[in-house]
Amino acid sequence: MREKRRVVVNEKKFQMLRNEIRSVAVYLGSEGEVDAVYRDAVAEFGQYLARHQMTLVFGGSNVGTMKLLADTVLEHGGRAVGIFTRSLSEKLIRTDLTESVITANLSERKAEMIRRADAIVALPGSFGTLDELFDALALRKLRSGHKCPVGVLNVNGYYDLLLAFIAHSVEAGFTSERFADLLVAGRTPDELFRRLVGKLVPRTKSEKQERES
Repeated sequence: MREKRRVVVNEKKFQMLRNEIRSVAVYLGSEGEVDAVYRDAVAEFGQYLARHQMTLVFGGSNVGTMKLLADTVLEHGGRAVGIFTRSLSEKLIRTDLTESVITANLSERKAEMIRRADAIVALPGSFGTLDELFDALALRKLRSGHKCPVGVLNVNGYYDLLLAFIAHSVEAGFTSERFADLLVAGRTPDELFRRLVGKLVPRTKSEKQERES
């Protein structure tokens, strides 16, 4: 996929813009049996969030890479907010998070995660992760939707085929380059956030107040 995405390389400007990202909604798998390269990447991402004081907003599950991510954030002094659905089994619900929110269903959970986020990131995952990612992209496309930049952490080329599919969709005429450009990708947390900050859209005063209410 041709890279046209703006990367913020000026260090002072990057740090200033990154400070505007206070919360990150993260989509990722709940499976535990994944290759070490992915588990290491999840842990590295969690450390990055904690180090830069970005609150993790996630699905709240206490298994798999979701558990690993939250564990890492909390162990490094960060904040983790779990957004649960009422249908989630009690044994999968964490009780040690900074904050827990119960929603009626999956649609409400996805909406609440986005409402609380300044940026959205998909780590490697399966159908649920892709559902959340494309839902966020579709909403970002709408003027009435959210303003969060959306990206994928392309660990070990995991999302290469997805990015190629989007490029194919552009070539076939189903997706405009403008909308395809809403999704950014990075191989490391730092590379990804340099691209995410390039997509930040300033929030109005009322939007900031609504988000913090």
